[in-house]
Amino acid sequence: MKNWVAVCILSFVLTGVSWAKEDALTASEDAGIVAIRQSLPMSIESVTAAQWVGPALIRKETNPVLKIQVNTAGALNPMQVASVTIGTDGTTDLNDIELVRFFFTGGRGDFSPEQEFGSAQRPSSRITFSGQRTLTEGVNHFWVSYKLKDTADLLHRVDAACLEIAFVGQDGGRKIVRDVVSPPAIKRIGYSIRDAGDDGVPAYRIPGLVATNQNTLIAVYDIRRHGMADLPGDIDIGMSRSTDGGQSWEPMKVIMDMGVPHNRNGVGDPSILVDRSDNTLWVAALWSKGSRGWAGSGPGMTPDETGQMMLVKSTDDGKTWSSPINITPQIKDSRWRLLLQGPGNGITMRNGTLVFPAQFKDENNVPHSTLIYSGDHGRTWAIGTGAKSKTTEAQIVELNNGLLMLNMRDDRGGSRSVYTTADMGKTWQEHPTSRSALPESVCMASFIRFSSVKDGDPRDILLFSNPAVTGGRQNITIKASMDEGMTWPERYYKRIHEPGSAGYSCLTKIDNNTVGILYEGGTTALLVFEKFRIDEIVAD
Repeated sequence: MKNWVAVCILSFVLTGVSWAKEDALTASEDAGIVAIRQSLPMSIESVTAAQWVGPALIRKETNPVLKIQVNTAGALNPMQVASVTIGTDGTTDLNDIELVRFFFTGGRGDFSPEQEFGSAQRPSSRITFSGQRTLTEGVNHFWVSYKLKDTADLLHRVDAACLEIAFVGQDGGRKIVRDVVSPPAIKRIGYSIRDAGDDGVPAYRIPGLVATNQNTLIAVYDIRRHGMADLPGDIDIGMSRSTDGGQSWEPMKVIMDMGVPHNRNGVGDPSILVDRSDNTLWVAALWSKGSRGWAGSGPGMTPDETGQMMLVKSTDDGKTWSSPINITPQIKDSRWRLLLQGPGNGITMRNGTLVFPAQFKDENNVPHSTLIYSGDHGRTWAIGTGAKSKTTEAQIVELNNGLLMLNMRDDRGGSRSVYTTADMGKTWQEHPTSRSALPESVCMASFIRFSSVKDGDPRDILLFSNPAVTGGRQNITIKASMDEGMTWPERYYKRIHEPGSAGYSCLTKIDNNTVGILYEGGTTALLVFEKFRIDEIVAD
């Protein structure tokens, strides 16, 4: 009975009223209540712009550098965007940019190059894109994108701002919004060393990076031929080489391949070091024959029982590489379920000892970070004891007092563990900063010494990079310590990549003024290289 009454009342209220087809009409059977919503002519509620911390990359066709969001209300007589004017004043050098393009993604908040607005244009201080794009009610997203020249300077920046956006209505009325405020965010120029699909490979991961005695940059990484999954899998170790400070890179070479391709046989997680006495390059990696990766490896010594720790070396500055060398019998305890390196890079100590960070899973399947070392330039290797349980991927530096500092991924989450040793890992001491100074979820990180001279005075800086969050893997940040790792002041933090990614990174000193980093950039590119003047990080 009450439903019939509600319908009668509604019929009376609507008598003589004309409604557009876009109107909404809802009723509640229980309460007998009818809600009526009439659509209104579209209006522009707000126009905002945003940038995020992350690079624009050489070798990428599109690099979104600015997002413009148009919020509308009402669906009747929808308005159109007729033109958008962009400014480039924050760009170091317009000659770094080849093309400027403008895209529309509608309600999607992530970038896509599927719908272009206007025509691609050459860079200038002021660029206007003209077209017709009908807006929808709610949120509408537009993007400014740059394609960089191969010669773009890696120490430069690019920028974009929305100077003006013009809207037209169906009645011919115009609305102009000018000088849309965008919070500042530095868009540096980087290099896409590896991306999905390069050389027909869907995925690349696990960056390692060093600068040789001849100032050649050597990058190593997993070539993951069947996707992003870890070992076991069809994975080889790849290498890219640069002789001009990272400005350009030679074609990829495969430097470790353990045999006939098979989806359960591969070698991965590389770590690289330079023997500073003779410029020999060493790369360590884990060979998983069959299912002998992190989960499937067991006790024993043979490749059919347990993962194998392999090395390759180069004595000609990375141009050619040796066949794989198996050092598992020298350093693994047969009771352990797995032994492998800590991915990233190793070091040469002041006395010439070569040191790789390492990790093992003991007979109870509990992981421990440790180190392996060679006092005879790689002919033989020895191993330390576990520094701490439930730690894995680590990096290492030699302190000025002669101690080795091991900076470890900790499965407990929240922060890095830090221990030191005075006897090559026979015994370990917890550092005062352990589990407090360097926040992290659970991820790999990089840790190096940067020694240089400024104004005639020597300075020693410790540099660290990781996703600086306790959950997820976003906000890759470089941090600096000027007191041998005792403090990490916030004024020496440099966030370089804001969006989430796989999060691994590797730092290296390029020269007395410059540091390089190779990291996993997620949707930006799978492996990104950037470089920075050290004074950008430790500016007084």
